[in-house]
Amino acid sequence: MKPRDRNPRKPGPSRTAEGVAAIRAIESSLPEGERICYDPYAIRFVTPARLAGVATQIDQEFPGLRNKIVARVRYFDDTVREAAGNGFRQFVIMGAGYDTRAYRITELRSLRVFEVDEPDTQKSKVEKIREIFGALPAHVVYVPVDFESQDLGRRLRESGYSPAEKTLFVLEGVIMYLTPSAVDSTLSFIVHHSGTGSAVLFDCPVESGGDATSRLGVSRKFHDHVARGGEPIRFAIPGEGAESFLEKRGFSRVHQVTNDEIRQRYFQGTGEGRRFSRVSFVYAVTR
Repeated sequence: MKPRDRNPRKPGPSRTAEGVAAIRAIESSLPEGERICYDPYAIRFVTPARLAGVATQIDQEFPGLRNKIVARVRYFDDTVREAAGNGFRQFVIMGAGYDTRAYRITELRSLRVFEVDEPDTQKSKVEKIREIFGALPAHVVYVPVDFESQDLGRRLRESGYSPAEKTLFVLEGVIMYLTPSAVDSTLSFIVHHSGTGSAVLFDCPVESGGDATSRLGVSRKFHDHVARGGEPIRFAIPGEGAESFLEKRGFSRVHQVTNDEIRQRYFQGTGEGRRFSRVSFVYAVTR
């Protein structure tokens, strides 16, 4: 799995991972009846300066984005919990960043969780997990890998991954930063090297036509913002849609979540007035 075209990124821990953790931390500070998602550990991965910057700027610069992200966190949390009770034995969190599901979702503690990420961010993550818990949890396996240049399958197998087990692959805020060849290689690995009934859960913008950035389903302002941080958006689901795209790559039972579904699930009561950007969450099962 060695794609030809690379996605250059700046060295050091991911700025995007810290920004998303800041959004989770802000949401988690709300009263229980008002928050959409809850992550008690998110605050430990964010510097005070970054937290203050996200709190004061994101809604002004990118209206609706923060609520979209907290809805994504909650939807992914709910899907992971459901999968843990439905026979999934392995969870592979790809581009794990500062994801804390392995530590705060109790249903995962009796299963095998593989956290796959580029080495700089994972090193920072591991140091912080040791600081929070005093030791690394036994059910979590850390797999440093460069999606663009290293063999994902080899790295996972070397870390104890079993291709025979029913596995959920979680890619939250990941696919859009990969090159198209890396996306195809990753999806091919999931289809051909996981047990019966395995599935993938991810989010990704959809091509919308127009100039280069709108074809990637994002505004130029957002594209430039993440590119300055060394993590440019490189991929969007083609205009044919997620169902056709994934079926051609060996998946079935594709469910693309709609804004109406998310609104009904999470933005009722005290959250009814919240504005959120168009969601693009997808769940699909291997054939």
